[in-house]
Amino acid sequence: MLLSAVLLPLAGTGCVQAQQKGGENENVPKVYMFKEISSPNLVKIYEALGREAKGKVAVKLSTGEPGGHNFLQPALIKELVQKIDGTIVECNTAYGGGRAKTADHLKAAEDHGFTAIAPVVIMDAEGETELPLKGGKHLKKDIVGKDYLNYDFTVVLSHFKGHAMGGFGGAIKNMSIGIASSNGKRYIHSAGASTSSWGSPAQDDFLESMAEAAKAVADHCGDNILYISVANNLSVDCDCDSSPEDPKMGDIGILASLDPVALDKACTDLVRASEDHGKIHLIERIDSRHGMHTLDHAEAIGLGSQQYELVKLD
Repeated sequence: MLLSAVLLPLAGTGCVQAQQKGGENENVPKVYMFKEISSPNLVKIYEALGREAKGKVAVKLSTGEPGGHNFLQPALIKELVQKIDGTIVECNTAYGGGRAKTADHLKAAEDHGFTAIAPVVIMDAEGETELPLKGGKHLKKDIVGKDYLNYDFTVVLSHFKGHAMGGFGGAIKNMSIGIASSNGKRYIHSAGASTSSWGSPAQDDFLESMAEAAKAVADHCGDNILYISVANNLSVDCDCDSSPEDPKMGDIGILASLDPVALDKACTDLVRASEDHGKIHLIERIDSRHGMHTLDHAEAIGLGSQQYELVKLD
């Protein structure tokens, strides 16, 4: 694949898309993309990243709240998860619902078909542990499921969509809120004020805390992590919603990167650049929650870059 020294505005956004013209653009993170969403393309985009998932592999995804239906389907992800011999990992929720307790969470995973394709582990079933955080504005640490330390490599496999609190959910939300234990989720939501209460922080403080928790995970993993997002079933609501609003716009595709900030930025850019008029609903959700501020803070603390090269594979 050719790299580029020339970055062009992606239509309708302030982001950049690379022309295939040279080889001087080595430092700009690449975001790979397939428009066609399929199991073979999910495997191909993983291979395009050039980073092999080795050892004991954690595949972090949302198994979906009971009643919901927009989560990534097991039939779609099965080939990839089994190719890398992955274990699907989750942590219990902090808002009640059908996944707040380990037994209920595993039942939901079974009902949604995930236990049929791979082992499923609730990482905070046996407690929690702390990951160090450097340079946090709100958080002093990240509190994650204790079992997370048993994995050598993490695949952050996200369903990109809207989110009632964060504006959108993608790689950063999946690796921060998703890997956090129940107490860790409250710690993030309260912007570091409490592990027993969600608190009432300013919106930007909450968004910044998500970015900080994600950085703790990324720093813990080093090069033993990669990020894949499937932008389909683009509801304004998260898979943690038991009654999500139906999508108002069509699917976009599969995207992947070694940079979670670039990946989330590319997904949001493609929503904004879409010719589908239904995008207005998802854009309103993102902007009304100031969702892009998550990426601004993530970039500021060194989690990744909002500048990227989009490499289309189909």
